[in-house]
Amino acid sequence: MDGVGTLALVGGDEWRPGCDFDAELLAASGGAEVVVLPTAAAYEHPEKAVDTATAWFAALGAGVRGLMVLGRADAEDPANAEVVRTARFVYLGGGSPMHLRSVLKASLVWAALLEAWRGGAVVAGSSAGAMVLTDPMVDPRGGALTVGLGLVEQMAVIPHFGQENAEKVHRSIALAAPGIAVVGIPERTALVRRPDGSWDQRGQGEVEVFVSGRPAGFESLPGQKR
Repeated sequence: MDGVGTLALVGGDEWRPGCDFDAELLAASGGAEVVVLPTAAAYEHPEKAVDTATAWFAALGAGVRGLMVLGRADAEDPANAEVVRTARFVYLGGGSPMHLRSVLKASLVWAALLEAWRGGAVVAGSSAGAMVLTDPMVDPRGGALTVGLGLVEQMAVIPHFGQENAEKVHRSIALAAPGIAVVGIPERTALVRRPDGSWDQRGQGEVEVFVSGRPAGFESLPGQKR
């Protein structure tokens, strides 16, 4: 599915020095507030994630609205969905991709996020937040591929690339169906999809793309302008 907003897939360690691409994303949003969903960190002090984001974006001249969508009932709350629908910048933080997927899948909040993105909003996800935005999704329990939420299709993300277990990384790359792009994204690094469908990278590390088990370029990523 092709949206018209900017998408950023971050490899982890978000909202810290080195993530200067957040200033570009903020500018692209045209707004001065970031709606942060700490859903993936529901069992890991989600308020701390919001506090970290608040301090980081304050230094960039923006406010943060922490939206505590921590369980399924929260994701089906029309008020929460309306906050996401009208946001100009939505950021999914890190934590458990399996919990994040189960909370958001086919929910009002997820439908609102899709609507916001199609309307030009910036959507960013880091670590677990990046993983669930694709379909397929890397299963963190062993590296096999499973079903993701599919904001971007025919692509899977390996966050913390270069620090993840090498055997699990190799399994993810090897088990991907032919033509599926598996993308390794280091921490404090973003793979950014522009509204025209083109991709580039920002941040400290080097993004690596694999298709059919072999290194490939950004031109192999879905939605790439050719």
